[in-house]
Amino acid sequence: MNPELIAALAVTPIVTAGILYFLFSKKLSSPKNRPDATAVAPKVVDVPEARDIVLKAQEEAFRVKKEAAEEAQRIRLKIFEEEKAITTRQEAVTKKLEDLEAKEQHLLAGQRGISKKQEDIERLRQDQIKKLESVASLTKDEARRQILSSLEQSLQDELGRKVREAEDAARAKADLKAKEILVEAMQHAGTDYVAEYTTSVVKLPDDEMKGRIIGREGRNIKSYEMATGVSVDMDETPGQLRISCFDPVRREIARVSLEHLIADGRIQPAKIEEIVAKTQKDIEKIIHEAGEDLCHRVGVYNLPVELVNLLGRFKYRFSYGQNMIEHTLEETKMGLFIGTELGLDLNVIRLGCLLHDIGKIVTDEEGSHVQLGVDLAKKHKMPEKVIGCIAEHHEDKPFSSLESVVCYLADAVSGSRPGARVEDYNAYVKRMQDLEAAATVFPGVDKAFAISAGREVRVIVKPDEITDNAAAKLAHDIAQKIEKEQVYPGTVKVTVIRELRTSELAK
Repeated sequence: MNPELIAALAVTPIVTAGILYFLFSKKLSSPKNRPDATAVAPKVVDVPEARDIVLKAQEEAFRVKKEAAEEAQRIRLKIFEEEKAITTRQEAVTKKLEDLEAKEQHLLAGQRGISKKQEDIERLRQDQIKKLESVASLTKDEARRQILSSLEQSLQDELGRKVREAEDAARAKADLKAKEILVEAMQHAGTDYVAEYTTSVVKLPDDEMKGRIIGREGRNIKSYEMATGVSVDMDETPGQLRISCFDPVRREIARVSLEHLIADGRIQPAKIEEIVAKTQKDIEKIIHEAGEDLCHRVGVYNLPVELVNLLGRFKYRFSYGQNMIEHTLEETKMGLFIGTELGLDLNVIRLGCLLHDIGKIVTDEEGSHVQLGVDLAKKHKMPEKVIGCIAEHHEDKPFSSLESVVCYLADAVSGSRPGARVEDYNAYVKRMQDLEAAATVFPGVDKAFAISAGREVRVIVKPDEITDNAAAKLAHDIAQKIEKEQVYPGTVKVTVIRELRTSELAK
């Protein structure tokens, strides 16, 4: 702050006191303010007291002025010191700038020297290359190609040796790992099987029940065999009879129906047909539930109802004595275990293992179970990889995916491991089917059943299309067709049945 301004401000109290004293004196001397005789006399101001006030004011002003001067002096000294410090810093910065400029000039000189040396080195390198080319009679590109070719050959030999060593080591480890995976998969999924044959035994409460089942002139047993398509053998063991049929579903319907008839006690043709029809509906419901249970146990949901029902028939289907549901479960467990170890698509493996043998249930079409299964999967728009698993699980086609290989391995392990299967029943079932097919191709045939392990074929004809005389000729023609086209042990008896029923309602 300016010292003169500080001094002026310090004098201000004195001036202010003088102005106040002057105005107060003028106010008292004014006629307007002069008191009259009647008014009370005002208090007289003491002049020495006023003088003392002025003196005190002057002293205070002097003191303030002195302090202001001292403050101004301190401020000037501080400003001087700061200016001196700033000047010192400016000199230091100037010196640093000069040093930096000197270093920069030195670096520029060094860079120029380095550039010159690099140019000299490049010139020497080019001279050496030209000398080498002249000595070797090769250009630089030709020499590079020769060196690279030699290096590549040596590297190829080294790489080939390394690759062979790695392949041998990997193959040895892979074989061991594969054996471990398969053994562990079989340990996790292996189950015990009980061989299933093509007969069912029904126990009877007493031997008298056999006569009631046969009926008068054998009409009950004939109605029962015609309705169910099975063969009944009563002469082997007392207190029981044996039902024979290659179709497990048909045999199960016959067994359950006979048990219901025995429990009901009313064994007659009309009741037999009623019980068989009701049992057939019940078995169809059981088949559907078995199919759903199989799908849920392997983790497959929302399959079409037709496929679920076909899978449910696995409950009564046996391959080489191995139940199809148990085989499917075992194979799926193995496949999922192997697929998990190899990091494959488990959904494809799950569906492929579940549906790989579904063609065995399709009996109304011609073809192998592999082709029938593929056609069925395509009909229901299954994924291509799943169709590949079905088509390739017997190596009929080259494998198209690793998931297909896993399905093949799981099926082979499940079917060929010790204790899984005991006998070849596929050929037996095919022979039964061929016998029935040989009869159903003739016009007028309603149903055909191969019974007695293929030793007899019973053919039911439509009575309005086949006469009695035509029935005899039909039996001869079917026998001739079987004799010419099929191979079978022993003989095959062909029985043609023509039955005419009429009924009236009594009102």
